Amino acid sequence: MVIKNLESKNILVTGGAGFMGSSFIHHLLSSKDFYGTIVNYDALTYCGNLENLREVQEDRRYIFVKGNILDQKFVELILESHKIDLIVHFAAETHVDRSIESSRVFLETNILGTHSLLEALRKFSHMHFHHISTDEVYGSCDENGCFYEESAYLPNSPYSASKAASDHLVRSYIKTHGISATISHAGNNFGPRQYPEKLIPFMITQMMENKPLTLYGNGLNRRDWVFVEDHSRAIEAILRHGRKGEIYNIASEENLSNLELVLKLIEIYASFENQDPLALKEKILFIKDRPGHDFCYAMDAKKLCQETKWQPKYSLDLGLKKTIEWYLSQKTLLVKA
Repeated sequence: MVIKNLESKNILVTGGAGFMGSSFIHHLLSSKDFYGTIVNYDALTYCGNLENLREVQEDRRYIFVKGNILDQKFVELILESHKIDLIVHFAAETHVDRSIESSRVFLETNILGTHSLLEALRKFSHMHFHHISTDEVYGSCDENGCFYEESAYLPNSPYSASKAASDHLVRSYIKTHGISATISHAGNNFGPRQYPEKLIPFMITQMMENKPLTLYGNGLNRRDWVFVEDHSRAIEAILRHGRKGEIYNIASEENLSNLELVLKLIEIYASFENQDPLALKEKILFIKDRPGHDFCYAMDAKKLCQETKWQPKYSLDLGLKKTIEWYLSQKTLLVKA
């Protein structure tokens, strides 16, 4: 067991105004049994949005602090002043395309930012650190392949390389400095409130605005899809039932090609909006592939399931329906933006 009595802990969530971080905060605060404090520490860069947490901003258990994880002294001040017991580290630059165009900020945030947190943590030996990482650190596998926690790291983009480096830093601090930490690798998260540069919200907003549905290459690149609420549940499960120093893969086994995913989105969206799915399919446009585009990400999550009893709650179809419903409910605001 990593954390005893999680419901009473003071938790610092880095990047809590982002998509996955805000989902985790919502998840914990949705339980009346949670009576600790969540401090959302976020620099509010382009994909951080406090509107993601509008429903909980008056909750006494929730505090927002604007700050950059690179500012180690300020991090230490927050850790001490709020009597933090646990850090859940979501803050990261995550978009592969952006890392190809300009990688420096990825190195600064993902590597140096994580290093700043780890250095701060050395001064608070009682704290636990959970590091959110990605399946992309393993590189690409073939259609029938699968990655395990022991698989070699072979990152193929500046983004995945920066996350791989941050994973190695966390492991080194566990071994060298004896910090208490865990690491998780997640498949592609999706759900409400996701920034529209990612594939699923991009396709939904393109359909809402009657624009082309652009796909890289031939659309056959494969991904594992995890509904964001299931990801939040998995993080909680690791914190409650995992083992210190361990790595856990979070995967749903809902693995399909980008083209298959878009066709699913079209069918569900068309049923909600009473549109002709064939007309939407005609808007699919294949464009030049991006450099170093990994063919397939797939992970085995048996370790997580066996040790923590976590299982996905949402099927891909149900998660997509909930996601499309949310974006349609925000249609006026999204189109104006």
